[in-house]
Amino acid sequence: MRKNDLSVFEMEKDGFKLKLQKGAGEQTMFAQPVNGLPAMAPVAPPAASAPAPAPAASAAEKGASLREIVSPMVGTFYRAASPESPPFIDVGKEVTEETVVCIIEAMKVMNEIKAETKGVIAEIVAEGGKPVQFGQVLFRVR
Repeated sequence: MRKNDLSVFEMEKDGFKLKLQKGAGEQTMFAQPVNGLPAMAPVAPPAASAPAPAPAASAAEKGASLREIVSPMVGTFYRAASPESPPFIDVGKEVTEETVVCIIEAMKVMNEIKAETKGVIAEIVAEGGKPVQFGQVLFRVR
């Protein structure tokens, strides 16, 4: 996965489904049974050479009342619809569950990302025009 810069790998063959996710920490992984086949035994991910940073720790340092808006996919993060357009939101702006906060481009498709929470934008974590990973924090909301 490191060699090919993959963050998630999924494979299904002959009724067996396998999903590997980089940065999963010390969580126990389970293979999902498909087509009535029995599940495999729990598989622990290999120990990483460098521990992954703990995003929960940084959120706790900034205050327990902050919620995170995370990326639902791998792609390129954009704060505005086009380079000439104003950003969808800025720090201090109020958002609702339906507020579009950014766009993530994945495979030449522009995906609007909604806040899915109510509050005020406290921090913009992701950088415009840069790649983001699945589950990466994009914004923090008070």
